[in-house]
Amino acid sequence: MSSIMSIPRQIPLLVVDEKVLLPGSSMKIPVTNSRNIAMIKSRLLNQNSLASTIIGVIPKEPSEDIPGNAALHRNGTAAVVVQVTGISWPQPSFTLLVTGLCRFRLEKLVMEVPYLVGVVTQLDKLVVDDEDDDNQEIIDLVENFRIEASKLLGMLDVSNATVARLKKMLSSLPAHHLADLCASLVNASFMEKLQVLDAVELSKRLKIALPLLVRQIEGLEMIRKSPENLKENKFSVPQKTKVMLIRPQRGGFVRNGNHIGMPTDEEDELQELQNKLKAAKLPPHAHKVAMKELQRLKKLAPISPESGIIRTYIELMADLPWSKSSLETLDINKARQDLDADHYAMDKLKRRVLEYLAVRQLKNSLRGPILCFVGPPGVGKTSVGRSIAQTLGREFHRISLGGSCNQSDIRGHRRTYIGSMPGRIIQGLKTVGVNNPVILLDEIDKLGTGIHGDPAAALLEVLDPEQNCNFVDHYLNVPFDLSQVMFIATANTTKTIPPALLDRMELIHVQGYTQEEKLHIASRHLLPKQLEEHGLTPHMLQLPMESIKTLIACYTREAGVRTLERKLGALCRAVAVRVAEMNVDTTGEHNVEGRVVTELPIFIDEAALEEILGPAVYASNELWSRLGQPGVAVGLAWTAVGGEVLLVEASKMEGDGELVLTGHLGDVMKESAKLALNWVRTSAREYGLHLDGELLSHTDIHIHFPAGAVGKDGPSAGVTIATALMSLFSDRPVASDVAMTGEITLRGVVLPVGGVKDKVLAAHRAGLKRVILPKKNEKDLHEVPENVKKDLAFILVSHVDEVLQAAFDGGFPTAACSTDVGSVVSKL
Repeated sequence: MSSIMSIPRQIPLLVVDEKVLLPGSSMKIPVTNSRNIAMIKSRLLNQNSLASTIIGVIPKEPSEDIPGNAALHRNGTAAVVVQVTGISWPQPSFTLLVTGLCRFRLEKLVMEVPYLVGVVTQLDKLVVDDEDDDNQEIIDLVENFRIEASKLLGMLDVSNATVARLKKMLSSLPAHHLADLCASLVNASFMEKLQVLDAVELSKRLKIALPLLVRQIEGLEMIRKSPENLKENKFSVPQKTKVMLIRPQRGGFVRNGNHIGMPTDEEDELQELQNKLKAAKLPPHAHKVAMKELQRLKKLAPISPESGIIRTYIELMADLPWSKSSLETLDINKARQDLDADHYAMDKLKRRVLEYLAVRQLKNSLRGPILCFVGPPGVGKTSVGRSIAQTLGREFHRISLGGSCNQSDIRGHRRTYIGSMPGRIIQGLKTVGVNNPVILLDEIDKLGTGIHGDPAAALLEVLDPEQNCNFVDHYLNVPFDLSQVMFIATANTTKTIPPALLDRMELIHVQGYTQEEKLHIASRHLLPKQLEEHGLTPHMLQLPMESIKTLIACYTREAGVRTLERKLGALCRAVAVRVAEMNVDTTGEHNVEGRVVTELPIFIDEAALEEILGPAVYASNELWSRLGQPGVAVGLAWTAVGGEVLLVEASKMEGDGELVLTGHLGDVMKESAKLALNWVRTSAREYGLHLDGELLSHTDIHIHFPAGAVGKDGPSAGVTIATALMSLFSDRPVASDVAMTGEITLRGVVLPVGGVKDKVLAAHRAGLKRVILPKKNEKDLHEVPENVKKDLAFILVSHVDEVLQAAFDGGFPTAACSTDVGSVVSKL
């Protein structure tokens, strides 16, 4: 007897649970363990030599109280990897098809990270012929074993090609593989198969495997005698493990690629899948497709890669909520109370939500509207969507679209691609488990466009109530009804949303908060929330209203309340340190040398604010220190984060008549500056200013917008630039308590602008007293809160002359009273 093959001295180890691979058999092994995955990626996928496909399959010890690597069984099976399949979603996993070669003993581990590598000793030899053994006991055992194996095969279905092939090879199968092969076929426990694995001697192996074979035959005889099997005498191989026959020949091995054995629980899994499809109550068109795929799955071999793809698809079809809805709770009065309790202000938004609920209560067939909340960050757009879902009693799901540049995120991937998956709409419906949730499409204005399509275009069907009743995901490839879903989108601005997509949504503008609204929000919502998150109680921290006002005015200047919430969190952390240093109970008392001393609550006054948060970020005199000089005017601008106060500074110097603009300006702002300068030149004579061509040809004019790192653009700075230039050339300062906004024409007509409410709120935050607005923007003042209107005086203008008369203390003199203009007297 001569050995024709030996395994390497050091081989990587694949650790399996509750499974035993025997030489000569083939087995599918699912791999999810991180060490085993590391071994597959490093050993099998990155190398292409024959030696790299040989691994050691070693089971764990049955005892569970053995820690670490000591739980590995002492014997294992060297195997060759025949096939590797894997998926990357929802988590990386592989399935290996391995064929056992021979036994080995694990001597020691030489590597544990990133995967196990052990030094092994080969136990049994792969030989050419083992029938020439002179041991009569072994000869008798082998003969008896072949008789019992033939009896077992005779009880199986002869029409099965696998059974017929095994019958033909039984007489020529080497004795060394006979016991292992039959032990793999029969039903046996984990411990029994471990005993077969540990039996290195052939006689011992045959003595252990023979009772298992006889027991299997007796079990099949009992099944044959049962009444339900009298009519049809067909039996399948009663073991899930498949067997790969290896016939030794001189000069090498010939591996018979035909698998012997059929899994008995495969049909149970398919039946369970079919029951899930039936329970899902699919519509007829979807049910037809699902059943067709199920029939394809039944015809495929379980080890086929396509089998896993089809199974995943059918499971998705069964998990989708085709006909499952959540019960709505419609109570307008309760909805109003909930919205008022969760969110302060935002009257326009809450009114629209109540309108939807009222119509929904009167008519159940109303299709879900497509609402889009547009406003600065931190004003509560996302939290309002969550409150709407709670009020309706619906499930809530949020989809963040910021940075998405692939249309497959919305429509899914086609199943022809590797790693394909459904879109985020279908995945969200599977997650919530109902077909009428509230789905929030967050940051819809931040969609991108890449080489994989335009996701904004893919949303056109989703957000169209007339089309989304037949929404087709590329992965699902079956229409799904989205008409019962209530979609809510959020955006900071509408400028970056395509017009076609914008047309499908109902815009609801959510403006920034006033100082008073922030005061109420901080005291009612933000402070209690921060106290709870930091383990504090009102007995430990007291923040007076005056301190909150100072915090809002001097440390936060934003449209929303996120920075305000962070500042409150900083105060809570500072107090938490003080409280932790004392032995404090929940009543605010602590023990000092046996005496009960009460030092809580800790009051946060303005001095404590400065000590914890540092000097005020926005000083109250910051704006006034830069006013009162000729050539400086205060404008108002709208940004995606709310309104802002915009200073415009103008200066003149000797030069070549150039106009210099600085401050990171856009094209519209540059055009506004040029237009304002031309108006000043053409109207200078009317106001008694000496600005002839000779003078301007030797004078450079520099117009600067401070905070140059912040981009500025938009048609709203024309009147501000014109006022600053008139102040520069007349050497008269603009009134320090006035701000203005509006665009002008060459004839001096003031045009209306947008974002009036945000701009007015910015002026109110800055402490200004008067606001100059275009006459045509008077209609927008109804959106301004009443308390803000009481603190501000609004001057509505339709011409630049009216702006100048209101912007300068005492008005701006014309040519009729040029002697009042100071040193600048017209000589024309």
